[in-house]
Amino acid sequence: MPEFPQVVEDLKRTRDEIRLKIHLGSKELQEEWSAIEKRWDSFESRAELNRSARDVGDALTILGAELKDAFQRVRKAL
Repeated sequence: MPEFPQVVEDLKRTRDEIRLKIHLGSKELQEEWSAIEKRWDSFESRAELNRSARDVGDALTILGAELKDAFQRVRKAL
């Protein structure tokens, strides 16, 4: 498993790429993206906390993996 900071950077890059394309997507994709964005906000906030509290790292890793899967679903649909 890559280091956590690299996971965060990879997710940011993927999110930015998808965000550029999402406005062309279907209503269903836009709704899924909206839900993903809410989870992203939660992830990003927790990632900041992770820098000072390593004990939440496992939970963030799981959430990061879930976001990665969600990003991949949206990317495939585009």
